[in-house]
Amino acid sequence: MTQPNPFRYFKSSPDIIRQAVMLCVRFPLSLRNVEDLLHK
Repeated sequence: MTQPNPFRYFKSSPDIIRQAVMLCVRFPLSLRNVEDLLHK
């Protein structure tokens, strides 16, 4: 049985989503700080 794609509803790349989640979990950053880091 194939596993459904968890990123199917997002327009962003799965790599960008994984990076944002990793930053939020590993460091005490707000979503706005993570957004600023990924924008640079």
